[in-house]
Amino acid sequence: MAAVRPNLGRVLPGSSILFLCDMQEKFRQVAYFPQIVSVAARMLKVARLLGVPAVLTEQYPEGLGPTVPELGAEGLRPLAKTCFSMVPAVQQELDTRPQLRSVLLCGIETQACILNTTLDLLDRGLQVHVVVDACSSRSQVDRLVALARMRQSGAFLSTSEGLILQLVGDAAHPQFKEIQKIIKEPAPDSGLLGFFQGQNPLFR
Repeated sequence: MAAVRPNLGRVLPGSSILFLCDMQEKFRQVAYFPQIVSVAARMLKVARLLGVPAVLTEQYPEGLGPTVPELGAEGLRPLAKTCFSMVPAVQQELDTRPQLRSVLLCGIETQACILNTTLDLLDRGLQVHVVVDACSSRSQVDRLVALARMRQSGAFLSTSEGLILQLVGDAAHPQFKEIQKIIKEPAPDSGLLGFFQGQNPLFR
């Protein structure tokens, strides 16, 4: 009898989608906001080069403002929501992509819309890759515990560069030189190193 293969969490451009969650003007007080947006912008540039679709949401935009321009999301139609999950707002997008297997998730706040989106997607049988250097919260305790909670539930915690290199797959890829320019400089520090140093019991 063949052994059951573990869920390896591989990502491929043809079966992946990028979710960009609520990076709006009124959330600029979120810890590491400029760094988070910068990394999410990298992910969006790579997605466009590789033909990976992207969806963008805004939480109550009438009160919390539009998506910040530095994300570079021109051409994406923001989907307004009030739910603390992206899934109801992007339901139609999910339903029209039967080949979809993996969701790459960026945005804020980790303990709210990122966590609830992750749980809803896992409930649908999709793999979720939380881009840890593109997610944050006002409280770093909330951020830390939410990341651990998502991992406990079956999500993959990945860095932006790790996911980008999985998506491109080969240095011979025709878009690799353009992608190499995007990741040439390391992603900005967003305070994650302290989460993983020592014997942090939440990540054992």
